[in-house]
Amino acid sequence: MQLAPFYPLLYRVLHPLFPTCLWAGDQNIPMVALTFDDGPHPEYTVQLLKILDHYQIPASFFWLGACVQRSPAIAQAIYQQGHWIGLHGYDHRSFPLLSPRELQQTLWQTQIAIATACDLPPKAIRDVRPPNGLFTPQTLKLLHQWDYRPVMWSVVPEDWTTPGIATVVTRILQQVTNGSVIVLHDGRCGGTDVAAIAAQLIPRLLEQGFRFVTIDQLWQQRSLDTYFNFSQGDEISQPLITSTGDSRATPGD
Repeated sequence: MQLAPFYPLLYRVLHPLFPTCLWAGDQNIPMVALTFDDGPHPEYTVQLLKILDHYQIPASFFWLGACVQRSPAIAQAIYQQGHWIGLHGYDHRSFPLLSPRELQQTLWQTQIAIATACDLPPKAIRDVRPPNGLFTPQTLKLLHQWDYRPVMWSVVPEDWTTPGIATVVTRILQQVTNGSVIVLHDGRCGGTDVAAIAAQLIPRLLEQGFRFVTIDQLWQQRSLDTYFNFSQGDEISQPLITSTGDSRATPGD
């Protein structure tokens, strides 16, 4: 049974219940975040990277530590091209099934693998997307306690079931709106079509006026919105975001 029709409902239910997760960006700004889980893959990710490079589109990747260790050169190439990097666990075990020690270990092992491949400080890699989108309140409590940032999604086309390129693109276009966080897969499950999906999807979204941003840019926008809400119209003496252009994980982010 395909679950794709139920994901929009699931998003509407869970988003307000767990507001500390990043589910989407500002609904008033025509921007979307294109994200990819389960990589890097030696074939599918390389094909995808060529499409992103062709359109000069920034994306965000949530990696498995085991895959990074198998393909460190691909991981490094993705990072060097300016894409944002996050954690997806070491081997795709569901977080609620892990003890706190096992959860911390799977995250830290993945951070070390990425840091080694991309020449980054491990603690600069803070964004976490739970495998299968599964978490509990205790999971979130631990992630926040350990200074991670939990990231979810608002558009899930269920591409891992390989329903066909046209079907995935259609599902996304039917659901996408300002601030959408779109999740696709460039790993073993779903990765066979990911480059072709991106090649069809990206120009369609550009034609609709969407700007592509990274997950980190959505976090920055969220912080900015919070700052303005608290300021209640007071004059701002210093900008909250002082840089940008480089959307990659950097020390201090």
